[in-house]
Amino acid sequence: MTQTNTPPLTLTMGDPAGIGPDITLALWAARERLSLPAFLFIGDAKVLRERAVLLGLDVTIAAAEPETAAAVFPKAIPVLARDCRAPVVPGAPDAGNAAAITGSIETAVHLTMAGRTSAVVTNPIAKAVLYDAGFGFPGHTEFLADLAARATGREALLPVMLLAGPKLRAVPVTIHIPLKDVPTALTEDLIVETATITARDLRHRFGIERPRLAIAGLNPHAGEGGALGLEDDAIVRPAVERLKTAGIDAVGPLPADTMFHDAARATYDVALCMYHDQALIPAKALGFDDSVNATLGLPFIRTSPDHGTAFPLAGRGVARPDSLLAALRLANTLAAHERAAGETA
Repeated sequence: MTQTNTPPLTLTMGDPAGIGPDITLALWAARERLSLPAFLFIGDAKVLRERAVLLGLDVTIAAAEPETAAAVFPKAIPVLARDCRAPVVPGAPDAGNAAAITGSIETAVHLTMAGRTSAVVTNPIAKAVLYDAGFGFPGHTEFLADLAARATGREALLPVMLLAGPKLRAVPVTIHIPLKDVPTALTEDLIVETATITARDLRHRFGIERPRLAIAGLNPHAGEGGALGLEDDAIVRPAVERLKTAGIDAVGPLPADTMFHDAARATYDVALCMYHDQALIPAKALGFDDSVNATLGLPFIRTSPDHGTAFPLAGRGVARPDSLLAALRLANTLAAHERAAGETA
C-alpha cells in the first residue's frame, strides 16, 4: 500500500469546522481496503482526535515529518502540527483559525516545492471565513499561484483550474468573477495562454501525447454568426486559429449546449469553457462525487476534492470521502508520472 522510498503527499487541513477532518479520518480508517497513498496531514492533531471520537472512529495520530510520514502512515495518521487558535466546533467556522488554515496551505507548498513531499492535496476552505480575517485572494487557486510566484521570483503565474472526472475534463478560462464581468475579462490572449498551459500539462503530467482541446463559445450557439453576440467571432475564433498555428489540436468555438453528451465527449480530451459555471455545471453533473479540482500552470502538483466545506454535515458521519480519495489518487498518479519522466529525461 505504502512506498516509503518516495516522498508522501501533503494533505492540508482545510477549514477545521467543515468536513475536511471527517473525510480525512474516514479515508485513513479504510486505508488498506482503498490502497490509500501515504500523505502527511498538515494541521491540528487535536482537531482530528476530537473529530474521531465524535465520529466513533478508532484512529491513531502521530507527529511526523515528511521524511518519516510514509513509514508512520500504515500505523497512524502522520501530522505536521499547525494548531488552531480558536476552539473548533463542527459546523461553526471561526475566522480566528484563518492563520492556521492558510498556514497549512503555505507549509504544503513549501514542502512540495522543496521536494520533501510530492504533491499538494487541499481540503476545502470557506473563502468567506478567510475574507473576514483579511484573506486577499478570490480563492484557493489564486492563493496557490501567488505562493508559487513568490517562491520562484516570478511576477505572476496564470493558474488554470481543471475539473477532472471519469467522464469529463473541463477548464474555465475565467474563474471567480461575476458573470457580468466575463465578456470584459475574456481576451484572445487569455484563451491562448490558458489553452497552452492546459495542453502542456496534459502532455507532461497526464501523459496525453497530443491533447485534443474543444473550445466552447461564450454566447448561446457560439454567437449564431454574430446574431447572439460578437465575442465568439471577435475573440474566441481568432484564439483557436492561433492555437492551431502553434501546433495545438484545438477546435471551436463550439456551442456549449452540444459539447457534453457522450458522443461529443469522445472527440476531445478537455473542454475549455469561457466562464466558471459553463465548465463546473457539466463537470459536477457528470461526476459530482468523484471529480477532482487540479490546478495546472503551477511548478508543483495540486489537487483538491471538487466540493466545499459542507458545514452542516461536519461531525455527523455522513460526508462522503469519494472526491478526496480521487484527489489523493490523482495527485499520486501525477507525481509518479513526473518522477518517471524525470528519470528518463
